[in-house]
Amino acid sequence: MTTVVVGGAGEVGGLLARLRLPDGPVVCADVRAAEIPGTAVIVADACRPSADLLGVLRRADTVVFALPEQVAVPAVAACAPAVRPGALLVETLSVKEAVTPALASAAASRGAEACGLNPMFAPALGWQGNAVAAVRVADGPRTAALLGSITAAGARVVELTAGEHDRVTAVLQAATHAAVLAFGQAVVAGGADAEALLALAPPPHLTMLAVLARITGGNPEVYWDIQVANPHAAAARAALREAVATIDTLASTGDRDGFDTLLHGVEKHLGDRAPLLRGYCARLFTMRLSARS
Repeated sequence: MTTVVVGGAGEVGGLLARLRLPDGPVVCADVRAAEIPGTAVIVADACRPSADLLGVLRRADTVVFALPEQVAVPAVAACAPAVRPGALLVETLSVKEAVTPALASAAASRGAEACGLNPMFAPALGWQGNAVAAVRVADGPRTAALLGSITAAGARVVELTAGEHDRVTAVLQAATHAAVLAFGQAVVAGGADAEALLALAPPPHLTMLAVLARITGGNPEVYWDIQVANPHAAAARAALREAVATIDTLASTGDRDGFDTLLHGVEKHLGDRAPLLRGYCARLFTMRLSARS
């Protein structure tokens, strides 16, 4: 079973290339050479596929498009005519509503299967214990086998529609990242340097600083796409602004009852998962930053 990973030099492409290696030959195609032991490499632009790339696409059982938002749809359109009937087309974008119709159209034109994936973790963490969102676009046995491989690698596969995916990730990613970056701006505005903060940081602040550093040390394109491409991200940021404004109003007016109501409302929304989450937080807070010891 041959897999072609278009965008195989990227982190997500590499993650999927390594997953597929036990099942057969893997070809990584990208504008720069991938460096994944055991895979074949083609240097090519998927939006203007070369004869070599078209040749391997014709033989592929699975074609993964692990590409940025702005090139994924053109690449699918350019490569799809070479895909053989019965093959599986896969995309890995963090926003699904725009790419899903293009992927569905390409699959229908070739009699192929199609599936959207979104690993909800940094690829360096690996599959074990992490969640992967999956959108079955044109279902079939190859889709089931791929999702089975992901599960076997230790990940949790959560299936959604494209619309459900984008609505929930607007909260999971767009709102979360915006909140952390806003916290980072507040840190900068506060004027204390990192050394002073680390010397006194209580566990919640230290955890927020750690998440902030992870985001600022990551790929800006990924975080930008999450904020810009998701059609529900603006509403998530608006809810975040309104929430901060509400807390500010409660504090500035001395409305303790309103503040208690706010806390109880959030606790109620968390439901019976709240104790589990508190236990997880307690375990996080028992960790110590080695630089402080």
